Amino acid sequence: MASVVGICNGALNQLGATTILSLNEDSKNARLCNTRYAEVRDAVFRSHPWNCLQVRVELPQSTTTPPWGFKFKYDLPGDSLRLLRILEYDSDHKVEGRSILSNSETMKILYISRVTDPNQYDELLRETLSSALGADIAYAITSNNTTSQNMIVSYQEKLRDARFVDSTEGYNVNPDNGMTDVVGADTFINSRY
Repeated sequence: MASVVGICNGALNQLGATTILSLNEDSKNARLCNTRYAEVRDAVFRSHPWNCLQVRVELPQSTTTPPWGFKFKYDLPGDSLRLLRILEYDSDHKVEGRSILSNSETMKILYISRVTDPNQYDELLRETLSSALGADIAYAITSNNTTSQNMIVSYQEKLRDARFVDSTEGYNVNPDNGMTDVVGADTFINSRY
């Protein structure tokens, strides 16, 4: 069974540091892991559209409306870390704060969810989280710049590998089904601006 402590111990093992039994134990390593884990996790989650974290929902209209511009307001789910796609991809919309403003009367979205159970993560994502946490706390634990730099390189390599594997699972060319795996010519043309 995967656990947050297991992910933290993976980071500590990479640093050659003493492992922990609990995030709440009275040790420097536990305090560092407890302080930094959630922030590092959320940053890694936002960095890529991880398949195991994607959620599809239809949002209800907010009871409040924007004072000008758009007609409707939709509040993002509380666990939303990153909006990936709106089903009506050709409609005007704008994310402001924790809301989506739009002229569409319905709002179906695909987003990255803040999943807290490590058993729901892909194995490579768990390894990437360990490396990211290790890179984040390396200097605080080892006081060694070389180790810290090596952990950053290790994290970047694991992130690259995990993103590649995650991106090659599945195939979709229809934008009505969510994120597509094909980039159209108009995307390249529009990317110049």
